[in-house]
Amino acid sequence: MKTVNRLLSLVMSAAAILLVSGCASIGGDGITQVATIDALLCGVYDGHVTLAQLGARGDFGIGTFDRLDGEMVLLDGVFYKIRADGRVCLPEPMERTPFACVTRFTANERIGGIRGLNLPSLEAAINAVVPEPNRFCAFRLYGTFDHVRTRSVPAQDKPYRPLAEITPNQPEFDLRNVRGTLIGFRSPPFVKGVNVPGYHLHFLADDLSGGGHVLAFDLAEGEIELDTRHDWLHVLLPTESDAFATADLSRDRSRELDAVEK
Repeated sequence: MKTVNRLLSLVMSAAAILLVSGCASIGGDGITQVATIDALLCGVYDGHVTLAQLGARGDFGIGTFDRLDGEMVLLDGVFYKIRADGRVCLPEPMERTPFACVTRFTANERIGGIRGLNLPSLEAAINAVVPEPNRFCAFRLYGTFDHVRTRSVPAQDKPYRPLAEITPNQPEFDLRNVRGTLIGFRSPPFVKGVNVPGYHLHFLADDLSGGGHVLAFDLAEGEIELDTRHDWLHVLLPTESDAFATADLSRDRSRELDAVEK
């Protein structure tokens, strides 16, 4: 009987070790997202995750802030807020976000010596390196830009209007002869309604003279770094939000998203 108990104990210990090691391997290069893009399109703008909480899950990412107050860039572990007047500031750790996407960026592909790139050719270059459409890809393009056109949405007041009604009047900025970093994600088609299928990009100037959501750009010269090793997407949903709980997330909002992004 002692021998049987001993064997059972060893088997259970081995199983526990395998379970722990297996769990540890899942999500090691994951993407964490706050809420969903369709909720944002509906007007769910109240933040529910602090930057301190979000920063514990990644050092690279994009998003927005409570009440849609500016565009977010998380680069090398530092959060930046690009305001509606174009100014860049460092937000407080307890500021909250209603929508963001972050990861721990580790480049496993590089494309150097690039010249004359724009938004369509950037997408083509990344798609050539990562041709599988169902893979996530985080990327950053660092270099000197002849021109970057960006936008930042101002803070909203309740009752919140849908995002597609706000962005037609968004402040837009033309940054010229600027050095900086363009960062973003390429997400698979199956994230429709949860995140932005395809490309979603933000920009930050080295001298903090500007940035925001990228509408267009022309690169003089630079280098692309890609992180393609993402094996999961973790979504942090609001748990105490009547706006989120009652939002109509059954509709296809692809056209609204296309108008908002471009």
